[in-house]
Amino acid sequence: MNLKSINPATGETVREYDQFSWDEVDNAIERNYEAFKHWKKVPISQRSELLLKAAQVLRDKTEGLAFNITVEMGKNIKESRAEIEKCAWVCEYYANNAATFLNREIIPTEASESFASFQPLGPILAIMPWNFPFWQVFRFAAPALMAGNTCLLKHASNVPGCAMAIEEIFKEAGYPDHVFRSLLIRNDKVERTIADKRIKAVTLTGSTPAGKAVAATAGKQLKKCVLELGGSDPYIILEDADLRKTADACVAGRILNAGQSCIGAKRFIVTEAIYNPFIEAFTDRMRAVTLGDPFDESKQMGPIARHNLRDDLHRQVENSVAKGATIMTGGYVPNRVGAFYPATVLTDVAPGMPAYHEELFGPVASVIKAKDEEEAIRIANDSVFGLGAAVFTQDIERGKRIAEFEIEAGCCFINDFVRSDPRMPFGGTKESGFGRELSHYGMKEFVNIKGVWIK
Repeated sequence: MNLKSINPATGETVREYDQFSWDEVDNAIERNYEAFKHWKKVPISQRSELLLKAAQVLRDKTEGLAFNITVEMGKNIKESRAEIEKCAWVCEYYANNAATFLNREIIPTEASESFASFQPLGPILAIMPWNFPFWQVFRFAAPALMAGNTCLLKHASNVPGCAMAIEEIFKEAGYPDHVFRSLLIRNDKVERTIADKRIKAVTLTGSTPAGKAVAATAGKQLKKCVLELGGSDPYIILEDADLRKTADACVAGRILNAGQSCIGAKRFIVTEAIYNPFIEAFTDRMRAVTLGDPFDESKQMGPIARHNLRDDLHRQVENSVAKGATIMTGGYVPNRVGAFYPATVLTDVAPGMPAYHEELFGPVASVIKAKDEEEAIRIANDSVFGLGAAVFTQDIERGKRIAEFEIEAGCCFINDFVRSDPRMPFGGTKESGFGRELSHYGMKEFVNIKGVWIK
């Protein structure tokens, strides 16, 4: 079966791509494996030069690459351009810092010399999603390549054009042949690919069920894996929060990428002292969000990436309303071509509803009232997920205490919406996965941390 690029704003097929046969997959793995034997010996200074060239290629081709993103998964064109710029940033970050991150770590012992050394593992398989089709790949590939690994990409089946464009970027930057390869395959070929003895580790960004399946396969083969999975990020709004700034940040965190982000703001837990004014300010801003053609820069949101995903989201809304949630704005399927869904606010959200327990992967906000700080923290942690979180308060020391010690999440922001940053570790806990990407922690996930002892 071919892979299709379908424009979610129009429903039109943009292009079809031939899926790789098993022989083609085997050939790509073999060539990537052989390329590793030479790539791992390339001095880190040369790897850095190549990654800086990749950053330049990204910037030189911003418009065309952003077009690819928008036409394949519907992201607003301004956000698509920003995604390409962020990819260039992560390339520059690792090009400029990898040598320091990979320096030997001297360990004082009774030996004449002892240290930890960081050596590459080999071919790494990345299974990546469609929602940030360039950023998700580059935030893995930049540190992996700088560490001396080679990369194989199994991208989401609805963004094959992006997958091939990424491979071409590395070619244009001057990387040796086969150091980075895209595999045009569907999910039915993933288990066998992970199990291939030439694949040394695997990383996945995706749903929790997909993460469990990948972890099970990798575990059987005793292969390292890093999993960045789903999230239902709680935003705690305390009674002393700056209402205007808080409402602005909450809207930005909910509608980014039409709400299709693992670290999107999803559950808004508001202490009762500020609940009513927050609902009014937040709903007014969400109601004003403009929806339309993702190539129209005056619009804030484009479509959901696929019609089935939009329909699944609407069913979650309908089921929550049937159990007592109230729609303040949105909550309907527009009568128009394309997989569009409006910015939606649900109040009276309570346990037992999809809007309380499940990840809503689209521009739907679940607002939950809490009596006080203690109850807000309890509700925030009443989730199987633990990816990101945020706290809004003008008492910074109070916010730091809650963020650092109280919230069960991989990252927690104070007075801002959650986002990933090359300089900060990124990843989750509980059913949001394990392992870290970005910063020096992400680079060291896919190396052999080797102890060396000299008598």
